[in-house]
Amino acid sequence: MTLSTFFQHILTGISLGGAYALIAIGYTMVYGILRLINFAHGDIFMMAGYFMIFSMASLPWQIAIPMVCILTIILGVVIERVAYKPLRTAPRMSIMISAIAVSYLLQNLATYLFTALPRAYPEIPFLKKIFQFGTVSASLVTFITPVLTILLVIALMFLINHTKIGIAIRGVSKDFETAQLMGIRINKVISVTFVIGSFLAAIGSILYFTDRMSVTPFSGTLPGLKCFVAAVLGGIGSIPGAVVGGFVIGISETLLVALGYSTFSDAFTFALLIVILLFRPTGLFGEKNIDKV
Repeated sequence: MTLSTFFQHILTGISLGGAYALIAIGYTMVYGILRLINFAHGDIFMMAGYFMIFSMASLPWQIAIPMVCILTIILGVVIERVAYKPLRTAPRMSIMISAIAVSYLLQNLATYLFTALPRAYPEIPFLKKIFQFGTVSASLVTFITPVLTILLVIALMFLINHTKIGIAIRGVSKDFETAQLMGIRINKVISVTFVIGSFLAAIGSILYFTDRMSVTPFSGTLPGLKCFVAAVLGGIGSIPGAVVGGFVIGISETLLVALGYSTFSDAFTFALLIVILLFRPTGLFGEKNIDKV
C-alpha cells in the first residue's frame, strides 16, 4: 500500500467514524438517562434516509435537510412517548424488549411502504464536489463529516455543561429518582434527550448515505449495532467516549477493507466488543461503579 493510498483510506475512515460518532451519541445519551439500550436508534437513522429521498423528490436540498431533521426528531419523540414512557416503571427487561420490537416494527413498516429494494439516495450537489490534494482525492462530504461532528459535539458539551436543561440532564443521569424528587421535569428532560439523539441521527444519515448512495429497510441494522459497539468502547454514558469509539470503529473498518480483509471487517467490530467487555466493561471513558456496603 502506497503512502497516498494509506492517507486516502485514513481520510475515508475518519469520515465514516464521524458519522458513526453522531449515531453513537444517541445510544449513549439515552442510556445515560434511562439505562436503556435504544435498539431502534439505528432504524431511526434508516428512516431519516427515506425521509431525505422523499423530501428531495419535491423540495430543494436547502429545505429538504431541515425537513428531514424535523421529521426524524418527531419520529424519535413519538417512539419514546408511545413505546418507552408507559414502561418507565416496568422492569428494565420490558423496556428493552419494547425497543427491540420498535426496531423490527420500523424495519417491516419500511419494507411494506418502500419495498425491500434499494432506493437511490438523492445527490446533494455541493457535498459530492471532488477535491484533489496531490494524489489524494475525496468528496467534500469526506472532509465535512469529521469537522461537523466535532463542532456538533462541542455545541452539545456546551449545552450539557452550561445550560439549565443540560444541568437537568446531568442530574437525571446521576440519580433518576432523586432528580424527580428535586422537582426536575423528567418527561421534558427525556424528550430533549430523544430530540438531540434523533437530530444527530438525521445529520449522521445524511453524511453516511451521501457516500453510499442507496437505502434499504435494513440499512440501519449493521451501522446501528456498530455505533452501539462504539458507545460501549468509549464508555456508554460518555459523550466524548462515544465520539472516540465511533472514530476507532470507522478507521479500523476502513483499514481492514483496504488491506483486503473486508470479510472480517464486521466481525472485527463485534470481536472488539467482546474484548472490551472482558477486560474493561466500563469502556475507555466510562466511570467505574462503586458498590457501597
